[in-house]
Amino acid sequence: MLLRLGYDMLFEIPEPVACVAQLRVHPSRVAGLRGPDRVHVEPNVSIEEYTDSFGNLCTRFLAPPGQLRLKNDFLFEDSGLPDAASPYALAHPIAELPHDVLRFLLSSRYCEVDSLAPAAFDLFGNTVAGWDRVRAICNWVHAKVAFGYSFARPTKTALDVFTERQGVCRDFQHLAITFCRALGIPARYVAGYLGDIGVPVSDTPMDFSAWFEVYLENRWWTIDARHNAPRIGRVLMATGRDAADVAFFTSFGTANLKTFLVISDELTDGSTAKPAPQS
Repeated sequence: MLLRLGYDMLFEIPEPVACVAQLRVHPSRVAGLRGPDRVHVEPNVSIEEYTDSFGNLCTRFLAPPGQLRLKNDFLFEDSGLPDAASPYALAHPIAELPHDVLRFLLSSRYCEVDSLAPAAFDLFGNTVAGWDRVRAICNWVHAKVAFGYSFARPTKTALDVFTERQGVCRDFQHLAITFCRALGIPARYVAGYLGDIGVPVSDTPMDFSAWFEVYLENRWWTIDARHNAPRIGRVLMATGRDAADVAFFTSFGTANLKTFLVISDELTDGSTAKPAPQS
């Protein structure tokens, strides 16, 4: 399955500001690239690329005053298969987890494991520690939390979502992640592309998407508490403890977002692909 992916965003910068963008395809998925995946920055400024502590590809630069534009448009080949599942997968004893996985059991900026542990044990403590428990958590979050863009706010945590029972896609994932961690299942937050492929087309503008992954039987598995169903066409960009670790754009000062476009489309017979922009 061939996908067209990309973005085009415009910021107004009042004074010079240091910026970091996490907009590239994750290293684990670069084999699917069918064109260059570079962050095109306008105006032309010096950029530096590095890999952060979670293995994500980051682009760092100093934005001058005025308009800042970030864009990309490229092709990506995906298997077209739905999210993999393993209904009988069991959780690892914590003492046997790899060292680098342990941090995904801890509290983080948006995932207050200690505060929600009593609720997690009360709701899901009788489930089998593994896939069965993860599914029970996702079913509960999907059923109990109402989705709506008007419910979004940047400071909303998993505890807020549990109390208010409403949020956007990242809030669904934060709450499910927190329940999983509280019950000994490593869980990490994921950002990436997820177009309306194989499902009814939404009437809302395309955006980057959030889901999460759990560590069972020596690997990470894709889970989505918001949609709560296998999907096709996911393309991973970044992973972290929660949304704070995978922000697509971070400015260490003021950067006012003016326009925002995300492309995540399947190219079928008769489709035309726009070539990647050149800086």
